[in-house]
Amino acid sequence: MADAVCPFVYWSQTKSTIHLKIDLRDVEDPDIDLLPEQLSFEAKALGNSGSQLYAFKLNWYQLVNPDETKYHLSDRNVQITLAKEDEEWWPHLTRERIKLSWLRVDFDRWRSESDDEAEGRDVMADYPDVYDRLVRDEAGGPQSRLENFRESYLMMYNLWQLLGFTVILGKLGFRYYLEGQDSLTRAYDTAGLNMKLAQGLQVLEILHPLLGMTRGGVLEPLMQVSGRNLMLFIVLEGEQRLQTKPAVFYLFVVWSLVELVRYPYYTLRLVRRELSVLTWLRYTIWIPLYPLGFITEGVLYLRSLPYFEETGKFSVSMPNALNFAFHFPTFIKCFLFIAFLPGMFVVMRHMYRQRRKVIGPKPASKAKVQ
Repeated sequence: MADAVCPFVYWSQTKSTIHLKIDLRDVEDPDIDLLPEQLSFEAKALGNSGSQLYAFKLNWYQLVNPDETKYHLSDRNVQITLAKEDEEWWPHLTRERIKLSWLRVDFDRWRSESDDEAEGRDVMADYPDVYDRLVRDEAGGPQSRLENFRESYLMMYNLWQLLGFTVILGKLGFRYYLEGQDSLTRAYDTAGLNMKLAQGLQVLEILHPLLGMTRGGVLEPLMQVSGRNLMLFIVLEGEQRLQTKPAVFYLFVVWSLVELVRYPYYTLRLVRRELSVLTWLRYTIWIPLYPLGFITEGVLYLRSLPYFEETGKFSVSMPNALNFAFHFPTFIKCFLFIAFLPGMFVVMRHMYRQRRKVIGPKPASKAKVQ
């Protein structure tokens, strides 16, 4: 590929697809390597620099679905139609915001999506606001400023949370280094305040998709954040004897390890960068840690039942002015069977689906176009 040159590549988009037209003739055995985040192309053909080896690589602005990609080879060009992972307009094709001299907009396809049409369609009708968006992006207009604010805010949030969980894990590790097994019973005293600050801020992650700050659904962050905060702010904070259980140490370590992978991964995504090891960890480390975290939380919930039965804390007995009764240990039991166990299934299924999209089972789609 070192001696190859880049062919002219023309691109266009709809809300759900990306279309590439590679301007090469007499293509011989094109080698197309497609990943969700990038495309590599190499072939011997006749192009703008004569008959020789042509090659290029594109890092997508967002992920595509390799399994739904279509290829077409003709005497005049190679055409590739890719399905976007998320149906939304891309402000530009590549992750790197640099101008590539060989990459051009396919205005002909934008004007008409079929060679058989008698008249070309209005590009502004087919692609609403696309030119305005590109102009605003280049000129730093209101839409660009809003996007810059969103990215800056998310960057600061991710870095702050990364710092917070680093401090938590560092304090727990340093105390364990000094005191050994004795430190397990003092994990809450060591890092409880830091954990409450970090977990409290995670409520914002429920609001982010609601406000359009991030993509994705609300259900998964709602279940994870609310479950963690119930354990931290109600169960652990409400019963001091539970704070001395070694399970608290293991729970804090599991939560911190998960977040020390998740937040750096999100930070790199904001700057359109990817570290393959970090991506693999993001979609793999949950396999041992999520079950361990759920088991540890479940143990703490069960261990809390006799304490709350004894103290009656958070329970309301009748008679009272409101004629209302609430038994907190019964609430915990109902939560375990109605929300906790189903929630564990929902969250782990979500992570499994995300792992399949990003890593595999088919990490690459090799195509021989005929």
